[in-house]
Amino acid sequence: MQFKNKEDYQNQRTQLLANVKELIDAEKHGDAEVKMNEVETLDSKWAEDAKELANKAALEDRFKALSLENKSQARTGVTVGTLDNTFESDIYNSKEYRVAFMNYVTKGVSIPSQFQNADANTKTTDVGAMIPSTVLEKIVEKMEATGMILPLVTRTSIKGGVTVPISNVKPVATWVAEGSGSDKQKKTTGTITFAYHKLRCAVSVSLETDTMALQIFETTLISNVAEAMVKAIEQSILTGTGIGQPKGILKETVVAGQNIDIAKAGSIEYATLVAAEAALPLAYEADAVWLMTKKTFMQFIGMVDAQKQPIARVNYGISGKPERILLGRTVICNDYMESYVAAPAADSVVAALFNMKDYALNTNLDMTIKRYEDNDTDDQVTKAIMLVDGKVLDVNSLVTVTKKSA
Repeated sequence: MQFKNKEDYQNQRTQLLANVKELIDAEKHGDAEVKMNEVETLDSKWAEDAKELANKAALEDRFKALSLENKSQARTGVTVGTLDNTFESDIYNSKEYRVAFMNYVTKGVSIPSQFQNADANTKTTDVGAMIPSTVLEKIVEKMEATGMILPLVTRTSIKGGVTVPISNVKPVATWVAEGSGSDKQKKTTGTITFAYHKLRCAVSVSLETDTMALQIFETTLISNVAEAMVKAIEQSILTGTGIGQPKGILKETVVAGQNIDIAKAGSIEYATLVAAEAALPLAYEADAVWLMTKKTFMQFIGMVDAQKQPIARVNYGISGKPERILLGRTVICNDYMESYVAAPAADSVVAALFNMKDYALNTNLDMTIKRYEDNDTDDQVTKAIMLVDGKVLDVNSLVTVTKKSA
């Protein structure tokens, strides 16, 4: 195997790593291990072809201090300080910690003392292991990429318990005569306070394999933690009770006149959508989207307006994913709301209009991982923990469609 240059080597390595990711996504871990071995062989060959570059990188990576003979000069009466000429700004980003973290999750090996909380009042067994920074960034990135609701809301990172002011009334400009002034207006503000709500999820894929490559372990962990976190967070954004979890959009009290009821004997129809659109204030309609389940959306497929034009459309974007539109407005389908049924057991919100930017999700993304044994099943459970809260900042863009049960 010959390389034209360093770029050629990097291109081959990138392609192999892409193959590894595809195999992991397909849950073909055995084949992924084989590909990882090919990556190691490729690396070894490159090391032989570029010994000087490899040796330099190895020295920078493995040695944090040089010997006194190599570092110092002969001086009389001078005390030599520390010889450590490297500084790790984030210990949780080092390869040593990443390997220690993998051993903790897969084998239950304790995190080395230099990476643990040294506070005598806090038990490190209670805190768990901090997810490495690079892995955490990829978890957040994947959550953003795979979520339906999460990428649309306003994201904040405010300390829990802090009261944040929000504006309730916007000042109004008035026309005045030359040389005249206008009345001073007091800008009214309200407040919201973000709490500490603990979000806990168990990693769904078994991670107890003893001979698992670091990259495969991290990719698997990222995939499973992100999937579990996204489902829990998005569920709370829409229907959270606000007790021990974020308060959802659909749990807010809508402004008078902004709820459209479908009678028990009635059915969902074109006029229902028209009434909902009419109830949405003009100031909020630019960024508002429809929220409903796919099953509810399919109720509108085939409906036409007075000019026999379909009111629901499904287009396919450049990514190949369906883009649903209802009366010219984007539809965000989700599995977290109630679907429309002719005779529900209780009143249920089956569709809603809302500007998702008016919802703030406050997250403390310092996730931790803990292992424990389920005494009932003797299973080794690995769980991820983070702090989350969320609230509606402005309820004026919310319009709901409710199917009545009586």
